[in-house]
Amino acid sequence: MSVQKLTLMIKVLIFHVVLCSSLHVCFAAIVNRSTLHPTAVNSFGSSVYLPVSGNVYPLGYYYVTAEIGNPPKQFQLDIDTGSDLAWVQCDAPCVGCTLPRDRRYKPEKNNYVLCKEPICAAVHSPNPPPCKNPTDKCSFQVEYADQVSVSGVVVSDTFPLRLVNGTISRPPLAFGCGYGIRSSGTHPPPPTAGVIRLSRSKPSISAQLSTMGVAENILGHCFNDKGGYMFFGADFIPKSGMTWTPMPQSSSDKHYSLGPAEVLFNGKPTGIKGLHVIFDTGSTYTYLNSRVYGSVLNEIRKDLSGKPVQEVKDRALPICWKGSRPFRSVADVQNYFGTLALSFIGNIQLQLSPQAYLVITEQGNVCLGILNGTEVGLGTVNVIGDISLQGTVMIYDNANQRIGWAYEDCTPKFG
Repeated sequence: MSVQKLTLMIKVLIFHVVLCSSLHVCFAAIVNRSTLHPTAVNSFGSSVYLPVSGNVYPLGYYYVTAEIGNPPKQFQLDIDTGSDLAWVQCDAPCVGCTLPRDRRYKPEKNNYVLCKEPICAAVHSPNPPPCKNPTDKCSFQVEYADQVSVSGVVVSDTFPLRLVNGTISRPPLAFGCGYGIRSSGTHPPPPTAGVIRLSRSKPSISAQLSTMGVAENILGHCFNDKGGYMFFGADFIPKSGMTWTPMPQSSSDKHYSLGPAEVLFNGKPTGIKGLHVIFDTGSTYTYLNSRVYGSVLNEIRKDLSGKPVQEVKDRALPICWKGSRPFRSVADVQNYFGTLALSFIGNIQLQLSPQAYLVITEQGNVCLGILNGTEVGLGTVNVIGDISLQGTVMIYDNANQRIGWAYEDCTPKFG
C-alpha cells in the first residue's frame, strides 16, 4: 500500500473453513444474529459521512477512521472500492499483524458468523461456502497481486455511526477478522488496521448499510492531496454539475466499471477505442494495458517535444521528467502537460487533468502516475486508481445502477 508499490492489489477471494478448535479464542455475539441482515426497508433516515486522510504521494493510500465494538474502538481502514468484505487485524491471536496487540480488534465470545448464515453465502458467492457443517465458522482468505494474503474468520460487531441528521446508528456489520497476514513479496502488508472494502457485492459495507435501512446503497468519495471525505447515502450528491452514466448490467461483475470508452488527449481522438475501465481506490496509480499505455505515453512525449523538461530516472516511478530547477507542485508543470479524457457512450467525458496523472517526487521531478498494467500481471484490465480520482467527487449509485462524478476541490464538509 506504499507509494513504491507498482502492482495493483487485484483481489482474488479464496475461502476455507477454520473450525473453532483451531483458534485460541471464540467470539461472542453482541447482537442477535437474526438482526444481522433484516429485510430491507424502502426509506432511509439519513447518510453517513466520514472524513478521509491520506494522499497519493508520498503516503500512497487513503483511509478513514472507523469505530467498532461496544465500547467502541477506533481503527484506520484503507479505502478499497475494488473488493468485497472489509477486514481488520485481529487479536485471535495473530500471525503477521503489523499493529501491536492493543491496537488490533479484540474479539469476544460467540461473535462468529456461521456457515449457515446468509452473509457467509454472500461472502463466498457465486460458490457455496466450503463448510463441512452448517455450524462451522465462516472463514475467509484474501490474496493480493503483490503477494500479500490475509486469512481469518467472518465476524459481526456494532459500528457506531453518526448520521448527518444528528442521530447515532449502531448497525451490526459483518467483516473479516484477519489473524493471519503473510507477505512473500517485496511489498509489506498495509500499515493501516485493515481495509474497508466497498465493491458492488452484498458483503460490502455500503450494501449492508442499505439492507439494514441505515443509508441508501450509494457510495461517494472525494480525494485531494490532503485527504478528503467519503459518504454512504444520497445527502452529499452534488445538486448540480453531475455527469451520470449507467453501470454495465452484469450480475457477476462486482467492480465499479464503465465502458467502452475512447481516449482523448487535449480534446482530440488518439485512436484508442473500446476501453473498459474499473474504478478502484485500492490502487494508488492508474494502470492501462500495454497497448493503451504505450499509446498514451507516446501522446504525452510528443506533446512535450520542445518544452523545457527532459526525461530522467527517479526511483519513485518508471517515467519521470526534470526541469531546469526542482518542481514544487503539479501546478508548476500543468502548462507543459495536456489533459487526458475518457469519453464514454453519448460523449460523456471523465476529464483527467495533469493533477490526475502526475506526481511531484521528493527529488523535485514530475512523474507519470499511469503505469503499464500488463507488466504487473493485469492483462487487458484497465484500472482508474486514486491518482486519477483526485479533485472529483465520485458517486457509485448502486440503488440506480449508475456512476456519476463532478469536479471539486474535495474540501471536507465538516470539521
